[in-house]
Amino acid sequence: MKILGLDPGLGTTGWGLIAAEGNRLTHLANGQLKTATAAPLPERLADLASQLEALLAEHRPDAAAVEEVFVNKNPQSTLKLGQARGVVLMCAARSGLAVGEYAARLVKKAVVGTGNAEKVQVHAMVARLLPTATIAGPDAADALAVAITHAHHLASAKATQSLSSRA
Repeated sequence: MKILGLDPGLGTTGWGLIAAEGNRLTHLANGQLKTATAAPLPERLADLASQLEALLAEHRPDAAAVEEVFVNKNPQSTLKLGQARGVVLMCAARSGLAVGEYAARLVKKAVVGTGNAEKVQVHAMVARLLPTATIAGPDAADALAVAITHAHHLASAKATQSLSSRA
């Protein structure tokens, strides 16, 4: 199963694509989608949508996972992040993908083992879990961490379902 992890942002949206076969995870690709900071908000959102649609068409993932919005100290930043996240969710849904949504603390706990992990720790653990990956930056590392989290949750759900069907 190919899983696309997404770390939404208006300036930079990180993405990471992995293959999950049982407990085995393989890095397929990662990168960053960027929008022009000088462009008006509607154009930036449309550009983000176009880039993401092209990415989805090129890689054809089986599932997607997106990091949830966290509240910044600056309400304007939170609002822009929410708008970018809305574009990401819409594009994934229009592609027919089931989308998992994960809080940043849950992603950190799933990948590093603690919900208070720093970005550097997440990046280091993603590099360890996916040793063939050349990670395009911190946003791509976060997106790969979201994809890994989704893979773990899907595997857990499948194992639980298998156990309950035997009972």
